[in-house]
Amino acid sequence: MRVLIAEDSAILRDGLVALLGRRGHEVVGAVPDADAARAAYADLVRSGTRPDVVVMDVRMPPTFTDEGLRAALDLRAEHPEQGVLVFSQYVETRFAARLLASDARGLGYLLKDRVADVGEFVGALERLADGQTVLDPEVVRQLLGSSGGTDDGGLARLSPREREVLELMAQGRSNGAIASALFLSYGAVEKNVTAIFDKLGLPPDAADHRRVLAVLRWVQQHSA
Repeated sequence: MRVLIAEDSAILRDGLVALLGRRGHEVVGAVPDADAARAAYADLVRSGTRPDVVVMDVRMPPTFTDEGLRAALDLRAEHPEQGVLVFSQYVETRFAARLLASDARGLGYLLKDRVADVGEFVGALERLADGQTVLDPEVVRQLLGSSGGTDDGGLARLSPREREVLELMAQGRSNGAIASALFLSYGAVEKNVTAIFDKLGLPPDAADHRRVLAVLRWVQQHSA
């Protein structure tokens, strides 16, 4: 797996390079800001070595506000198939909503202080490279909460238990893993998942991408 890293902290940047290298992955670039990430990505595309995943911090020079998310938006607009992991201490709900609104496949948003296991982090990158979606449950909670009670595409109809199941679905958990996490039977999880799809009006999908679309339904309603 080829990875491009954009992270202004030199210590964290070098640490990511080292840990990915030890896991057998190739870091094709490690840069300190969004402009450098854009330039490095363009060079990689021209050379035919486009990364499988771009890891992007949110707040980077020069203003330390939302440079990384803006760069991620630009990148996905030009290359919709590109895997991108937003890796930050902050949840910027407005830009995250825009990023996830059109097609969430190959997109992820993880919080730095909540990733405690290296294997889990590398596994998330591998899932993104395969076109899956990876969201920290705290990101999901803040995204769902930012809708302010307006029309949310049916999410308001979900029960508290269905919302718990939905958050775990957003992390890419299987029904079996959800059952274990919530101490439910497999059949109970299946019933909750079916109820979620029914309440959100999501038809069967051969790729079962509706598991992610269910979580992101409200985004499509509030990202205009």
